[in-house]
Amino acid sequence: MPQWHQSTLRKMTSRIYKIAVVVPKYGLVGGGEKFVQELTERIAADRRYDVHVFANKWRPQSDRITFHKVPVISFPKFLTTISFAWFANRKIAKMNFDFIHTHERIFHADIFTMHGVPHRFWVKMVRRKNMSLFDYGTGWVEKSLIDNEKCRMFLPVSGIAKEKFLQEFHVDPEKVQVIHPGVDIDKFNQLDRNVCRREIRKRFSIDETDTVVLFVSMNFELKGLDNLMAAMALTKSKHPSETLKLLVVGKGNEKKYGRLAQKLDIEDDVIFTGVWKDNIEQIYLASDIFAMPSGFDTFGMVVLEAMSASLPVIISGNVGAKDLVRDGINGFVVEREDVGMISSKIVRLLNKENREKMAEEAYKVAEQNTWDRMSEKVLEIYSRITDK
Repeated sequence: MPQWHQSTLRKMTSRIYKIAVVVPKYGLVGGGEKFVQELTERIAADRRYDVHVFANKWRPQSDRITFHKVPVISFPKFLTTISFAWFANRKIAKMNFDFIHTHERIFHADIFTMHGVPHRFWVKMVRRKNMSLFDYGTGWVEKSLIDNEKCRMFLPVSGIAKEKFLQEFHVDPEKVQVIHPGVDIDKFNQLDRNVCRREIRKRFSIDETDTVVLFVSMNFELKGLDNLMAAMALTKSKHPSETLKLLVVGKGNEKKYGRLAQKLDIEDDVIFTGVWKDNIEQIYLASDIFAMPSGFDTFGMVVLEAMSASLPVIISGNVGAKDLVRDGINGFVVEREDVGMISSKIVRLLNKENREKMAEEAYKVAEQNTWDRMSEKVLEIYSRITDK
């Protein structure tokens, strides 16, 4: 048989798999939403898959995906998760899908990407709250999904998420595979670091010779800004000749932390930018070190973004992105409450030679964790499922 005919025959006989992707919000603001969008758009570009997204709200990014509205009963609040799960599974059941990939707790699916830790752990150990009726409802849906034998693969986004998941549920570890979020390194590579450094530093009256520690968060308390500021103050007290600045990007109680800066005598060295609505890659490229001694992060995509900008990172052991940090090579993993330890790592990075070596290694990690590479791993899982 001629080679061209063999190729044509394969194309004619190759099957297109119809998949349902479930997520409450698609293409909107948020780390989890970003993950789902980047992954799903790449899968939809693969001609082997006919992709349908089941969501309550969405912002289309292309014409390759078919969207289906999933209602949500938000009052009383405890029905929010339950209703979304029920309506999603009900709608999907009326159509003929080869498999379901959910990014949210529903009653049954074939693949479950876990963007968080088990809900009971989150409430009791991270938020340190008592379980509400909403929490019990969410936990019930989560357990229903995990206990359902139909679910063939669980994809936590970090080692921390996998560890807590296996502690909470009796699941075959062979069915659990960590798939980290990715990053778009091209957004950083297409910018001129020197131009960004000059323009951003001029905007905030930061000298070119200053060493800038960057902190990015929408929750100053949870992400450990107080401990980082204390470490900055300790560093400056021990190394008064060093010009060190802390650039705080995001949303939080600026007045509270402004008073803390005054108390620590570093008010002239802490700069609050507010929520950054411009090209945030410029902020990363204008900085020297990234630090986030967080109380808890299932992953922490800002860490990978910092690495894409060739920044060595200082993060707590409670951050899932520690999977990517080789201590002393491309960053440091610290105890979040140990101000002395955080300070000692900042001191090591004040040395420009140390900083540049670690910056190179940080970028190498980012290169290995792009959205394209992440989606390739998920597509391998799809292939394993469809081959069965």
